[in-house]
Amino acid sequence: MRRFRRVLALLLLLLLACQGNEPFSGARAYRHVQVQLEAGARTPGGEGASRVADYIAAELRRQGWEVREQRFTYRGVPLRNVIGIRGEGPILLLGAHYDTRRTADQDPNPLLRNDPVPGANDGASGVAVLLELARVLSRGPLPVQVWLAFFDGEDQGGIDGWPWSVGAAYMATHLEVLPRAVVVVDMVGDSDPQFYQEGNSDPVLRQNIWGLAGQLGYRDIFTPTVRHTLIDDHVPFRQQGIPAVDIIDFDYPYWHTTADTADKVSPETLERVGRLLEAIVRQGIALKTRE
Repeated sequence: MRRFRRVLALLLLLLLACQGNEPFSGARAYRHVQVQLEAGARTPGGEGASRVADYIAAELRRQGWEVREQRFTYRGVPLRNVIGIRGEGPILLLGAHYDTRRTADQDPNPLLRNDPVPGANDGASGVAVLLELARVLSRGPLPVQVWLAFFDGEDQGGIDGWPWSVGAAYMATHLEVLPRAVVVVDMVGDSDPQFYQEGNSDPVLRQNIWGLAGQLGYRDIFTPTVRHTLIDDHVPFRQQGIPAVDIIDFDYPYWHTTADTADKVSPETLERVGRLLEAIVRQGIALKTRE
């Protein structure tokens, strides 16, 4: 706990020292990855998850975002979604999960399969991108109202009867006002990224995003063909009739293993994904979700 607090204090000093008007920075995002891993396992209801949720809320407030929280229980376990809100107009929700999987059931070493997943890429990378994006979007007006949603309870599917995406499902079914579109980022930090389109995503929004990635010069990592069809945090929103897309590199070789550590995460990849999300917000392409 003391080590986590020291790292957090150092990070805050570094960020305050060089805030300026710096564009989206992969190096800054990577520091957010490191802080999350310093908190330890972020399994639902655990101390690590609580520390990271507190960190997310503090970072959002520091950047001037309104912070709302959803606290609820699932199977007797307390869970907590954190949402940052800024701007006016149609709502664009950008989401990521901060929890980590309780067991590394895909680890090649059977002796390690009951250990928790560190979650550097699977969890921390998406959160890191959104936290750095919060800093970038805190400057000047926005063309839409942006919600930055940090979901708990995504990654426990198949363990003790838990489904996937518990936190996202809770949020999607308790919305008082519907977002115009939802974009989820998950496993977006691999040093060898391959972002194929995902089959459960809204096809029009998906096409718009991959087209924008091409315009930004990211055709080498954003391939406009469907490769995987996944259950992820975008699915509960699609079930509510909201156009939603999952940006995910599901070919990550360390998925659900003990080797999902910070050295596997690339600041360059984080920066590319973050600048794509910023362009989605600035250009409003996520609102063009109908053919």
